[in-house]
Formats: sequence, structure tokens, C-alpha cells
Amino acid sequence: MSERAVELLNLPEGLSGITLEENGHFWVGADISPAMLDVAIDREFDNGDVILNDLGEGLPFRPGCFDGAISVSALQWLCNADKKSHNPVQRLKKLFTTLYSCLSRGSRAVFQFYPENDKQIELIIAQATKAGFSGGLVIDYPNSAKAKKVFLVLSTGGINQTLPKGLTG
Repeated sequence: MSERAVELLNLPEGLSGITLEENGHFWVGADISPAMLDVAIDREFDNGDVILNDLGEGLPFRPGCFDGAISVSALQWLCNADKKSHNPVQRLKKLFTTLYSCLSRGSRAVFQFYPENDKQIELIIAQATKAGFSGGLVIDYPNSAKAKKVFLVLSTGGINQTLPKGLTG
């Protein structure tokens, strides 16, 4: 799924299903779970770093410092109110406004996620749009119960804002 998300980023170097590290790109991974970060650290990467971060509290990066962003299976968790202080609308707003800020203009963000229902999709897209993003859903294998994957492909504007086509088979 990470390779498909990277492909959907449409990075200028023409990446197509090849991991960021294999192409010499520097990356930063964020996770709310220290255990998941430990797994990443154990893999001894050369061109990356990790930070402990709750996406619902926003991203702590300088404006315009990233050429793209991917997320696999994290977005849907922001729609839950796991704590009394968690408000899904506010958590999504914080993520998307800070993400929009830290992405360079003309870049993309790709979120693979498992939506619970259409209402959840509408909530996510509404908050992304309010933050300034354009884009929409790309659905791979829409007729398959097992292979179906939903991607939210967002753009900060620029030249290539056309949504990629979903995979079929």
C-alpha cells in the first residue's frame, strides 16, 4: 500500500511504485505509538527519521518543507473520539491545516484509509477542502471485497491536479 501511495503522489522524479528510500528521498515518519516507531528504528534506515506525534494535534514542521506526504491506515482513527478531549472535526482540521502549511505548493498528500461509511468520507473531505486542498478519492479494485483500497489524494494546487485513475482487475 505504501508503494501505491507513493505512486499516487506523482513526485517530479517520476516515481512509480518504488519506495522513497530506494530513490534517495529523505523522509520523516510520524506515529502516535512508540512501539511502532521502535519497529521503524530497528529497520536501520539511511534517509529517514521518525517522530512521536499525534496527527490529530497537527504536524510540527516548517511551512513548505515537504514535497509530498503519505499515510497508510491512520486517517480513519482521527474520526474516533477515543478521549473526552477528542473532537473528530477539530482533529481533522488541525491535521489538514498543518499538513497544507508544511507541503510545498504543487505537491500532493495521499492517505490510504478504511472509511467506516459515507458520512466519514464526507467529514474527511470537507475538512481537507476547508484547509485549502483540492482532490478526491481514488479507489483501487472497487468491486473486490478483499483487494479494495481507498485513497484520498489531495493537492496543494499547481500544474497537475488531475486525479489518477483507480486500479481495476
